[in-house]
Amino acid sequence: MTVAGRETRIVETFATLADTLVDAYDVVELLQTLVETCTEVLDIDAAGILLANDDQELEVIASTSEASRLVEVLQLDAEAGPCMTAFASGRAVACPDIADSPAEWAEFRAGALALGIHSVHAVPLRLRSTVIGTLNLFGAVAGALDESDLRIARALADVATIGILHERTLREHEVVRQQLQRAIGSREVIEQAKGVVSHLRGVSIEDAFAVIRSHATDHHEPLSEVARAIVERRIVP
Repeated sequence: MTVAGRETRIVETFATLADTLVDAYDVVELLQTLVETCTEVLDIDAAGILLANDDQELEVIASTSEASRLVEVLQLDAEAGPCMTAFASGRAVACPDIADSPAEWAEFRAGALALGIHSVHAVPLRLRSTVIGTLNLFGAVAGALDESDLRIARALADVATIGILHERTLREHEVVRQQLQRAIGSREVIEQAKGVVSHLRGVSIEDAFAVIRSHATDHHEPLSEVARAIVERRIVP
């Protein structure tokens, strides 16, 4: 991607995130756009987002590849890893070489390396003292992210967080909880739809997701609604 193209993509994404302050939006679609932008404009190979549910337990909401989704699931299962630490502390966590990660991350380390992930940078989705999840950046090779890339990632994460925790919903906590819970439920439906499309078309999970996302884009429909229609057999992919 050219420098001009990169800058344009970043500006477009900030504009999309800012629109959440005035227009209705789909949380899953918003966060999927965020992770896809990160892989396009930052020096990383994959990205994902973990979002907290009502019980403050993290769930995978968006990912750019099956490997990144599985790496996040590994951390949830092990209850340890850079993303878990970033969520608990509210601070960015850099793990430029997973092979040298702390001993308490042993289970996560082994799984991540097996999946070809060698570096992770986790950025909390945080507004003041409220942390609702993490933006996670994955590299296929070991190495620290450039500071400018980290600044962009933090800025994208901040604007996305503000969009979700809009000032009105800060005063209406129940609305926030319902919105986040809907996002988590939507992601579960998307995972089911990916399995359906993968089976029917005989394609990989990643290609199946591309089919679902393409249909949603072409028909100007929310990603979660298209996925639900596929699961309920109202759409034949």
